[in-house]
Amino acid sequence: MSRGTVKVAAFLMLCCSCPGTVFALDLPLREIPDDSAIRKKIFDEWIDVPPSRVPEKSVRQETLPGGERVELRTEGTREELNIVLARGLDGMFPGWAQGSWVISRSIADGGLLRIRIFPRSDPYTYIQFRPLDAGRSAMDAVVYNAYLARSVNMPVPLERLLTLPLQDILGTADNKSLFRYFEPRIEDYAGIRALLPLVRRFLADLSFADDGAIDENGTYVFIETLLPQTEKPGLNCSGFAKWLVDGLLRPRTGKRLPVRTLKQAYGQRGSSLTTPFETLRDPFFGLDWIRNLASAVNSTLKSPAFTGLEEIEVNHCPFSQIILRGGGTSRTESYTGFLPDAGFDINGLTALLYTLAIDEPGMIYLGAVNNELAPKPRMRQYFHIAAFLPYFDQNGAFHVALFESAAETSFSRFSARYPGHYINLVRIPLETSFDP
Repeated sequence: MSRGTVKVAAFLMLCCSCPGTVFALDLPLREIPDDSAIRKKIFDEWIDVPPSRVPEKSVRQETLPGGERVELRTEGTREELNIVLARGLDGMFPGWAQGSWVISRSIADGGLLRIRIFPRSDPYTYIQFRPLDAGRSAMDAVVYNAYLARSVNMPVPLERLLTLPLQDILGTADNKSLFRYFEPRIEDYAGIRALLPLVRRFLADLSFADDGAIDENGTYVFIETLLPQTEKPGLNCSGFAKWLVDGLLRPRTGKRLPVRTLKQAYGQRGSSLTTPFETLRDPFFGLDWIRNLASAVNSTLKSPAFTGLEEIEVNHCPFSQIILRGGGTSRTESYTGFLPDAGFDINGLTALLYTLAIDEPGMIYLGAVNNELAPKPRMRQYFHIAAFLPYFDQNGAFHVALFESAAETSFSRFSARYPGHYINLVRIPLETSFDP
């Protein structure tokens, strides 16, 4: 094998957190130290008084019985007063560390608007409670701007939640299938954490070339004609996805995949309306390509029984509403989930990959971006492929590593690049070695 063959299972790496963000390895939800005594202590002074009497921009610290520090402070806007109980995190109190609370009140009338609790040290994951009526509240669970649950009936008034221990609140909600999305098992992502530096090490040797791929003989060829590349050799987005899959398969098979077989139609797609354009516009090229790659990996690393669409294609997500933010405002919209011949709206891709990381730890994904494109007749066309590696680092921070067209790129920029587009995903199991 080449210099890139390294046993991933034995190569554990501490991955860096997002720049400018501090994370810490979190506790199981049931072990989060309780701060209800502090909430009771400040109730009369900070909560059960008109907002004008709450100490403005006041900051003070309290200590929990186990020695953990909690910073109490007020923040707000013209409309809201936020009372923050911020847990400490590496000497700071960001307000979203595990166990932190944000209690929001109306400036106009002092009424309780919501309670937001952070079960993980992640500003994009939280559980929220809102008033429903005199005796009930409504619970929301949000991960990366997607509602895993919304308006779940809680038989406890919002005011009562303010002084209840966190464990009592979670017990009242009693939803283990929901709360598991806030308790990733960090050890389950060791394979991806180890794979990443191996892939990155090879990137410097790769170049981009339109329609470029490496065939089963190791020759750089053009995908359309299968002829050798005559200029500076390289890979396009499709060729790079094949390069990544070849790296997973070669340690097991000693071979690379043939280019020709990856271009073949795979599974149900299109209709009689698109059939006349298969040769002219090749609208399903990207979809066929990733399906064939996923089928090959699953056949080799798992079993030929795992090559059907029901095994390789992602067709479910656990949320049906998302929050769209921008321009200082936010709005909630329905999320359609999986659509045949399209996949998923990219607006929900971050949350989808987060939930997939919890539901299918250690799996990676190939995605085919598509949209309805000109010329007439407008039809859905799969025109770009990327590889997504969602994982939690050893500090518990969630990441999505994104590779496309022989390079590692920014996931946030990828999402912003394709507004209104859809993406079809297939799952790829990991091998314990990598040798492209």
